[in-house]
Order: sequence, then C-alpha cells, then structure tokens
Amino acid sequence: MSDLVAGLIVGVVALPLAIAFAIASGVKPEQGLYTAIIGGLAVSILGGSRVQIAGPTGAFIVIVYGVVQKYGYDGLAVATTMAGVFLIIMGFARLGTLLKFIPYPLTVGFTSGIALIIFTSQIKDFLGLHIHTLPADFAEKWVVYAQNLWTFDLNSLLVGLGSLLLIIFWPRISHRIPGPLVALLLATVVVQVFHIPVETIGSRFGGVPHSLPIPHPPHVTWKMITGLVSPAITIALLGAIESLLSAVVADGMLRTRHRSNMELVAQGAANIFSPMFGGIPVTGAIARTATNIKNGGRTPVAGIVHALTLLLIMLFFGRWAVLIPFPALAAILVVVAYNMSEWRSFKKVLRSPLSDVAVMLVTFTLTVIVDLTVAIEVGIVLAALLFMRRMSEVSQVNAITRDLQDEREEEETAVSKPVIPDGVEVFELYGTLFFGAVDQFTESMRFLENKPKVLILETKHLLAVDATGLRALDELVYQLSQQKTHFLLSGIHKQPLFAMQQSGLLDRLGDVNVCGDLDEALKRAGEIIKINGG
Repeated sequence: MSDLVAGLIVGVVALPLAIAFAIASGVKPEQGLYTAIIGGLAVSILGGSRVQIAGPTGAFIVIVYGVVQKYGYDGLAVATTMAGVFLIIMGFARLGTLLKFIPYPLTVGFTSGIALIIFTSQIKDFLGLHIHTLPADFAEKWVVYAQNLWTFDLNSLLVGLGSLLLIIFWPRISHRIPGPLVALLLATVVVQVFHIPVETIGSRFGGVPHSLPIPHPPHVTWKMITGLVSPAITIALLGAIESLLSAVVADGMLRTRHRSNMELVAQGAANIFSPMFGGIPVTGAIARTATNIKNGGRTPVAGIVHALTLLLIMLFFGRWAVLIPFPALAAILVVVAYNMSEWRSFKKVLRSPLSDVAVMLVTFTLTVIVDLTVAIEVGIVLAALLFMRRMSEVSQVNAITRDLQDEREEEETAVSKPVIPDGVEVFELYGTLFFGAVDQFTESMRFLENKPKVLILETKHLLAVDATGLRALDELVYQLSQQKTHFLLSGIHKQPLFAMQQSGLLDRLGDVNVCGDLDEALKRAGEIIKINGG
C-alpha cells in the first residue's frame, strides 16, 4: 500500500515536469508524457535501484533542443537509441563506477550552465514577449530580449508571476501535494474562467493526443549515425551520471546499496524503448526519486505505479492539456533552473584549488556559450591534464645516499645495520612513475655526479608504474649495464612488481637483484663490490 500511494503521488508530481521538459526541449508536450511512461516503466522493472524514478529531466533540455534544431526529431530518436546501446555496453562492461571518474567541479560546471540556459529559454513565455523566432545561441537570445522587452504582455507576466509565487510558498501549506501541480491546475482554471488572453498549449500546438502511439523503430541512415555519435555519447554520459547520482542519493536516504551496472543496463533499455513511442532521452530523476522515498516507496512497484498513473491521466484527462497556459509552465521551469543551478556548490568550488576552479569555469562557460557536448569533452580532458600535472608534481626521485650515511652514524641500536659501501648510490622514488612524471625521473638519473659501481633504487614509496615508466626503467638498466654499473631494486610494491614482471624487465634484472628492503639491497651491493674486487 505504501508503494501504491507513493507511486500515485510521484505520478502526479511528474505530470507538469514531463510536459514542461518536453516543450523546453523543442518537442511536443505529449512526448514528455510518453517518455515518463515508457522510460519510467522500463527502469522500474529492470533497474538496479529499487526506488529509482525515471523520465525526462532538465539536464537533457540543452542537448535535446540542439539535436532537434539540427537533425529534427528523427535525428533525436536515432541519437537516443544509440545512447541506449552505449549505456547497455557500459553496464555489461561493468563501468558502473563511472561516476567516480567524473570530477565534481565538472559536474557543477555543466549543471549550472544548463540551469542558466533553461532560465534564459523561459523568459519569452514568462513575460509573453512578442518574438516570432527565438535564436538558439545564448548571447543572441539576450540581444533579442533586450530589443523586444517593451513587447511584454501584462497578462502573461501576472499569470507567470502568480504561478512562481505559488510554487515557492506552497510548501508552507502542504508538502504532500506538489506545488508545480497546484500552480499548473490553478493557473489553467483562472485563465479559462476569466478568459485571460495568454498563449496555451492548444494555441501553439493544436490538439494533444491522449493515447500512446503505435511503437515503431526510428528511421536510421548511416549519415545520421556518423553525425550523431558525439551527441549520443553526451546523452549516454549525462544519463549515466544523473541516474547513478540519483541512485546514490536514494542509497543515502534508505541505507541501501544499488547495483550500478544493472542500473546502466536499465537506463539503456529505457532509452531504446522511449524513441520507439515518440519519446525523448530518459534518466533517473533525483527530485522524483526523493519524493518517492519520502512518501513510502520502497520497491519497484512504486515506480511502476507512477508510470501507470501518468498513463491513466493521459488517457482520461489528456484532452484538457491544451488549456495549460505557457506562463505557468515557464514558472515551473524557472524553479527547476534555480534548483539545478547549485549556486551554493558553485561558490564552494570557487574556494577550491585553482585547477578545480578552472575546470568548473571552463565547463560552465562552454556549456553556455558553445555547446554541452563540447563542454563535457573539454572539461574531462582539462581535468585529466590537470590531474596528471598534479600527480607529476608529487612524483619525484631523490638521491638519499648521504642522508642514509648520516642517519646510520647517529643511530644507537643493538642491531647492526649494513653500512653503505663506497661506490654505492641510493635513490628513492616517490609517487607514480607514469608518462607525466617520467621526464623528471629521466633527467634526475641522467646527471649522476659519479658513475657508481652499484645503483640502488628504493621503491617502497612507488605506488604505480605505466608503460612509459617501464620504458624509462628499461633504458636506465641498459645505460647502467653499458657503464658496468649494477642495478638493484628495493622494496617494490605489488602493482609495479606485476607490471615489471609482465614486461619482462624482472627477467632482465634477475631475481637476485630485486630485494625486499633497503638493508637487503645494501648487503647485496656489498657482495657485488667484493666479487668485483671493490
């Protein structure tokens, strides 16, 4: 019963959001309902989170609008289907931990950028501006707004402002009944009863179907596939991030644990089914999932009931959707944009290290000015480059021979430790030996003051090594052998040891030259010097 009640409530909550997100994305209002019904049903049946509620979300508005403007709905259907396939592949490839590799400043950057774009796109309907065609470019929108601000419609402004205030203050009256639904219904009734002349869904779109369409696969051409790979990857990545974030939030509220890989598969299936019914991209919705939990939802039954509730509303009340005024929908999306903006998180990241600030600001700027796809791609590359730079700064190699000699002379211990024989140099390697840090290692080892008889490389602080690092070590071993210098490894950890074993470097060194700790390495160095008459 608790799942049934939660599903009914979430279904009602999802109704105005599904319609508003669809219109803001540049498609018909009923397509938002198709998405919430089909996508929500698929995710609830197949998902890896027991309480996930899926449907259209604000995060997709920017990318969906761009694809629809450039390729039409057929292009969006193909891109969404491709994204579904990518998500299923990610799930079977066990990439459910993908969320860990998306930097937080990147997420804040593009989420805040999307929020600003959503807000900007709603000014026309909120104010009732007489603008025939609104440009897609962000800066051009504001230029057009400035030129046409005097054309605002007082009726639209009053309906929009009244709806906005009702959404903001309604929670003081009731948390059970969603404010956006109350604002939508009340605005519709007021506009119809008092014959207020504002634009409605009916005046812009004509009739609204009140039944599900017959499913059919999207029309696909090779040219569309090649041209839509980048948007499809963006949709898949956004879907993965948002759905897994929603599942993590749900886990925190219920103290449960979702199956991330199965969740990706479910999201993929939903994004394949949705365009077959004329829908748009689907993902887990954090606000609707939280609403589900707060109202008693504990199993997938709540999500299934949510989808069936939307279906029944569309079948029996869908014909009245044509009466909904656009200023009320704009008010709903203004609140959605504010909630998405994460301005508090934005301020916190601004107090973070400069590299994190740079990632956030670049991603935010590119999302707003250029394109969400470009913003995510550049943001991920920039974050990776800055991370590699940071790792290379903490990776270093130091000569510690003299420090060890002084330390051992000062130590007063009953256990005698091996002395450092003449002709032995000890270097200590810190951090990770990867392609970003190899240059410093190579330079440090190239300019040895005296060519030692034995060189010991202490690696107890070496955490990892990659192919470039292995090549640098291999070249060092070869150069030392040409100089008749013996090379010893000391204190190596599991990952570097396995990597060296796989590459064949350990075979070239010989097991006897790989020592467990520094004392063992110094004993081995003393033996080598004795054997060679040192």
